[in-house]
Amino acid sequence: MADTVLFEFLHTEMVAELWAHDPDPGPGVSAGSRGEEVGATTGQKMSLSVLESMGFRVGQALGERLPRETLAFREELDVLKFLCKDLWVAVFQKQMDSLRTNHQGTYVLQDNSFPLLLPMASGLQYLEEAPKFLAFTCGLLRGALCTLGIESVVTASVAALPVCKFQVLIPKS
Repeated sequence: MADTVLFEFLHTEMVAELWAHDPDPGPGVSAGSRGEEVGATTGQKMSLSVLESMGFRVGQALGERLPRETLAFREELDVLKFLCKDLWVAVFQKQMDSLRTNHQGTYVLQDNSFPLLLPMASGLQYLEEAPKFLAFTCGLLRGALCTLGIESVVTASVAALPVCKFQVLIPKS
């Protein structure tokens, strides 16, 4: 129980720290409302990238340590099932609620009560803030998949809080 609270506080502080600083728009951006918008957008993209990179590294480490007890995965679907059950339990103390696939390299993982979105699930006013709380987890999934030998693109979407869908796209080579 304490691990969960500590992880949630750490995650919240990482997001808050990355969004707290006024981004430096760099040379060539004029002052004024338009320059501030461009700088803020660039700063937000950079913050999302940093969070996703942090999650990627954590996912790599978990991908190395967790599957020691399991047999070798035969198919992509087995790896995704591992993520939905074992990885999700290790990080969030619960299993993913559903896994869907089109059997062509696209998987949708749905969590109906995503722990990192629960604190702000009281209203729709926080819906636009959700992406910054999902970047770390997208990186976490992508890092674990990479360690298990699967290159992927992971995106997240939220239609209603705290329900979250992660789309994993595995390009065919």
